[in-house]
Amino acid sequence: MGALEGSSILFITAHEFEDVEVLYPLLRFSEEGAGITITHPPKDMPGHFSPRSYAPDKPITGRFGTTIPFVVLEEGKRWRQAVPAGIDIAAFDAVYLPGGFGPDAVRLHGPSRRLVAEAHRAGKVVASICHGPQVMISTDLHEGTDLIRGRRCTAYAAVQDDLRNAGGIFVDEPAVVDGNVVTGRVPDDLPEFCKAAIELIAKTRG
Repeated sequence: MGALEGSSILFITAHEFEDVEVLYPLLRFSEEGAGITITHPPKDMPGHFSPRSYAPDKPITGRFGTTIPFVVLEEGKRWRQAVPAGIDIAAFDAVYLPGGFGPDAVRLHGPSRRLVAEAHRAGKVVASICHGPQVMISTDLHEGTDLIRGRRCTAYAAVQDDLRNAGGIFVDEPAVVDGNVVTGRVPDDLPEFCKAAIELIAKTRG
């Protein structure tokens, strides 16, 4: 039995996500027994995609071509999809925010931010890596949370000024845990980040 047996984790991402930051945690968390649900803002959300970069019938796609739905991972086995409006955050133990360019859209999408805020206020784990903490910054600003403000956190180097400006304490480490929030630095740190997230989720679930 894995450390996350019976748990549920919500992935919130968008077009141009960092492929490995979705696939590796999906497999690692599911290996520990977690059920994964993936959601994303609507494809036609204003400001989300330029007409030249995204066709209406094209699936959500990572920077390096991974699509959601996945080509080689059967939906309903390790993961499933859901629309933000149909999600009850009470059914989840954690929210995960991968990086890439996807956070640019997620942070603009009020329903996605509110899911993150609801999870945080309920004491659930909120995990994020690379550019993902930008969603936490916008959630603090628009939803009145303290995901970054006053916390030790990490992210991709280009995000560190944003974290500091949002009241966070930037730490240049692979993974940083502060309360119910765990942040990771870059794709190379995914093993350390996932280990920290798994331990925190298991601890929070009791």
